[in-house]
Amino acid sequence: MSVNTKQRIGEDIWKLKTEKINAELFTLTYGSIVTQLIKDYEDYNEVNRQLEKMGYNIGCRLIEDFLAKTNIPRCKDFKETAEVISKIGFKIFLNIVPNVSNWSPDEKEFSLIFDENPLTEFVELPEDAMDLWYSNILCGVIRGALELVQMQVECEFVNCTLHGDDISEIKVKLIRILEEEVPAE
Repeated sequence: MSVNTKQRIGEDIWKLKTEKINAELFTLTYGSIVTQLIKDYEDYNEVNRQLEKMGYNIGCRLIEDFLAKTNIPRCKDFKETAEVISKIGFKIFLNIVPNVSNWSPDEKEFSLIFDENPLTEFVELPEDAMDLWYSNILCGVIRGALELVQMQVECEFVNCTLHGDDISEIKVKLIRILEEEVPAE
């Protein structure tokens, strides 16, 4: 399946099969969740862990919706998986298409580069919050979704415009392909 085909699939599903919500409401609601986590834990590293954990749980559920809406076959390799995440997954659920780049020589690690991130609209981090990866929930979503299609990955933010970087970047690394297990009877 070509990159253009993937992009068209993502666009078609966004237009025809995705229930929309107000972007500002979504952004402000997410901001309220992050704010509450900061108040509850008073430790940015713990907030990062909690956001990733929440995202993991969301990803485990979103993958079923994604597969039902797209009806696409299993990806043939990790490179195709990256393109599907970018061109279809992010398009369907956030109406953005991050760029896939920075492939490692063994093609087991890549970056998602975000020109825009709806989660960070209206957000400025205080100077003492540079340990906070505000959109870390996205790393958890990717990890949870891929785990349910038998790919164990590590996923982390390495750059963020909220930290003063020029781009926001998530690094995704394939750890291993998981064996499909038959449930015990």
